[in-house]
Amino acid sequence: MKKVVTVMLPFLFAAVSFGQNNVTWLRIVGVITAPGVQNPVAGIASGGLPWTASGGTVTVNLTEGTVGFVVEGLVLVGGNASGTPGGVTSVKGTLVCAAGANDQAVIDTPAVALSPQGNASFSGQFEGAPPATCVNPLFLIRVGGANAWIATAAVRL
Repeated sequence: MKKVVTVMLPFLFAAVSFGQNNVTWLRIVGVITAPGVQNPVAGIASGGLPWTASGGTVTVNLTEGTVGFVVEGLVLVGGNASGTPGGVTSVKGTLVCAAGANDQAVIDTPAVALSPQGNASFSGQFEGAPPATCVNPLFLIRVGGANAWIATAAVRL
């Protein structure tokens, strides 16, 4: 039952805010990069190892600055900690508007706990307001206390 609630949270969030400048992503995927290779997005380096996620969703209301995300099974792929989150115990969501442009905006959620199975969820406000216009929004899952992304939202509606 708890899993059903956490998976449906972003969809319920979207239904309440329907028509108010929402962006929804249907999937979260880990960063697949060779160990030690940087794969920057919006000036944010990727984690130093490859990651995978078994699922997740994100819904952002750009007008109100609210966000809900669920990530499941976010774990390392390879190395001695393969199949676990390694030393990562918290994650945060990051909205990027106009990635790579001069007027790029990067807005974070507060950090939330990442379980030993790689599960985390958040529902609430960003720590700052999204810009009035958010061009080509991206959503990253970042290590809670570091400037590295380890997963991204995919399949945007």
